[in-house]
This record gives sequence, structure tokens and C-alpha cells, in this order.
Amino acid sequence: MTKTMLVILRVLDKHPDKIQGAREISRQMKILGVELTERTVRYHLRILDERGFTKVFGKEGRMITQKGREEISYAFVSAKVGFIISKIETLSYLTNLDLETQEGSIILNISYFPEEKLKEAIETMKPVFSSPYVMSDRVVLRRGGEKIEDIMIPEGQVGFGTVCSVTINGIFLKAGIPVTSKFGGVLQINSDPVRFTALIGYEGSSLDPLEIFIKSKMTDVCSAVRNHSGKILASFREIPVVSIEKAVQLQETLRGKGIGGILLIGNPNQSLIEIPVNVDKAGMIIVGGLNPIAALEETGIPTMSKAMSTLYKFSELITFQELL
Repeated sequence: MTKTMLVILRVLDKHPDKIQGAREISRQMKILGVELTERTVRYHLRILDERGFTKVFGKEGRMITQKGREEISYAFVSAKVGFIISKIETLSYLTNLDLETQEGSIILNISYFPEEKLKEAIETMKPVFSSPYVMSDRVVLRRGGEKIEDIMIPEGQVGFGTVCSVTINGIFLKAGIPVTSKFGGVLQINSDPVRFTALIGYEGSSLDPLEIFIKSKMTDVCSAVRNHSGKILASFREIPVVSIEKAVQLQETLRGKGIGGILLIGNPNQSLIEIPVNVDKAGMIIVGGLNPIAALEETGIPTMSKAMSTLYKFSELITFQELL
């Protein structure tokens, strides 16, 4: 099982009840960091057909089989390593938000929770969206049977989209500042950020670290918001020393456009809350876009999240206040 085949199976598994052709698969793969022509996708699909991982539906396309789903679950870890960092780099490049006009696409996380819990979920997330621990107050909400872009929301569930922190990478890149994503982690808050209590490096991870921390019940976002003492999701990134001044200016501009997220920008060549940086680099700490979802898990509302799910037009998002 090559990385390319694994990505094709993941694309098909994203919509297991939908027949997908090579053109659509190629488009979805590009978002996931693998760019192939339709012809090359068809070549790999024939191999997957022969192995029983996919099923052909004439000229319409393919669907993943149960054997294909099992292969995703049991695929060698070495085939998955680096998948997340590749996705981060690709989506950063594809982010094209114009801060002046507020037109263009950002990266969206999509989470699901039971529809009967909607009122409770909104009340739980309300103080989080009024805190410094969200990427943006802009969201999208869809009910079962509706779509967020091409992602169908399961019946009985609410689909809730939040701005992903990787959007910062894309905005900085567009402004000429390259950002290196180093770690995703759990950040201890005592009025101010104190230290990371857990870290997972993006470079060698096959899963998004923040999804892991949520399901491992390692956060305490509610206490961080309510008592200014708790644990939130955050990530550690590096920027070139020469771009610090421009980064600080951009941070202020973003706040005025409804995008926060940047908690701290460090000093040149100095550790930032105990995390060392590379030569000629400065550290930067960004809040996790899934902090509101972590708060739901903490209060007993079951969720399922997919970080970096899709690109979405920023102008089509609504403010969280509009849901109240």
C-alpha cells in the first residue's frame, strides 16, 4: 500500500455512500497534499480494484469496500508519517483570504455533535467564543442532510465549522512570512500562558494532535475561560527573525478582521515558554481552532472532529452571536 493509494482510499472513505470519479478524487487529493492527474488516479484505482479495496460502478466511478476501510485502519504507520505536515503545507498555500476585502478562502475544521444537544452546545461554547482562546468568532452550522462544501452532515447530527489555526500559516505566507508548524499541544493557562503540558510533533504524526488531545480528555478549556486557570489546545510555530515586526503588525490587522488566535510571538533566538527555537527563528503560539469543541467534550457532549476538513469562503461564515 503506497501513500498515494492510501490517500485515494481516504478520499473515497470520506463519502462512503457516494460514487466518485477520477476527476473528483484528483481534486480532493490536491486538498490533502497529493497532486495527481486524472489519468494517474485511474491507474492507481485499477490496482485498488484488483486488490478488492474499491468497487467499480461503470463509468460513474468507484466506492470504497469494507476491505478498503480495513486497509486504512491497518495500513503501515510508515505510509502515514508526514501526512499531516504535508496537508498543512498544501492548505497553507491554497489559503487566499484578502484581509482588505475579506474575500477568499480559509481552512475550516468540521465537527459533529448530536442535534438534540444543539441548544446545550451553543450555551457551552458561548463563553469560549468570548475568550482569547478561539481562532475566530466566525462559524458555519448545518443540520443533518445538509452540506458544508461537499461534506454531507449525517442525519441526527449538527455539523459545526470553525476556522482552523493553519489559516494563520496561509495568511502569513501570502504576506511573505513563511511559518513552520512544529507541535500541537495542550497549553496550561494561569491568567497567562505558562507551559505546554503535552506536545506531539506534526512532522512525524499521521493524525492531527489536537483531535487526539480532545478525545484523551486532556483539556480544561471551560476552566481556562471561567477561572483563567486551565488547559487549552494550542500549537507552536516558528517564523524567521527578520519577520517579527511584520508579524506583530499582521497580528493587529487580523484582530480587526475577526481573526485572533495568535497568543504570543517570541524574541529572536530565544525559547518561548520553555520551548527552544532554531537559529534565526522566533517562536509563535497559536490557539487551537477546536477549543470550542474541546469544551463540549468536557461537559459530556459527544463530538467527532476532522481538523483541516476543507477550504471555505470567509465571507460566507456567520458570527457565533448570530446563533444565539
